[in-house]
Amino acid sequence: MIISRPIRTIASVAVSWLPVFAAAGDFRLHSEHLRHGERLAVAQVFDGFGCTGSNRSPVLRWSSAPAGTKSFAITMYDPDAPTGSGWWHWLVYNIPGGDNAIAEGAGALDGAALPQGAKMGRNDFGAYAYGGACPPPGSRAHRYLFSVHALKVEKIDLPVDASAAMIGFMINSNSLATARIVATFERPAR
Repeated sequence: MIISRPIRTIASVAVSWLPVFAAAGDFRLHSEHLRHGERLAVAQVFDGFGCTGSNRSPVLRWSSAPAGTKSFAITMYDPDAPTGSGWWHWLVYNIPGGDNAIAEGAGALDGAALPQGAKMGRNDFGAYAYGGACPPPGSRAHRYLFSVHALKVEKIDLPVDASAAMIGFMINSNSLATARIVATFERPAR
């Protein structure tokens, strides 16, 4: 009986990911800075917490959004962070539905390179900005899920101090499709 519970949990988690990819259809995410399944470049690594990267958000381009898309959101999430709830590195929402890209460095604290009307939520580093990869030293490689979400609403109305979990809830409850690139990063033990 003890063995069947983890198997059932693993199976239900695996099945819960299927709709995300199945719903995406032809919706695709592209980046010259990210390759699915490959290691992040130093440019996308955090500068702090013992990490010495450039902390620069990557160029992201998307194509073939589903009919009815009125806006987009972008998230970067580490499900492997040792927090019990993962780690939100970047949240951008209210990207106009006519846009199909975000520039390199758009996640800077000033947000000057974001598409007009787009907003950044507070990441788990505590900043309204991109926060690059920075797993604990000696842990296995962490996965970083860069996702673009096609939304059925023009805007998500949230308070400025909304939590990452609240932003994620609003994105997921309004999502038509999600396209994703999963990159990895690890730090050697000290």
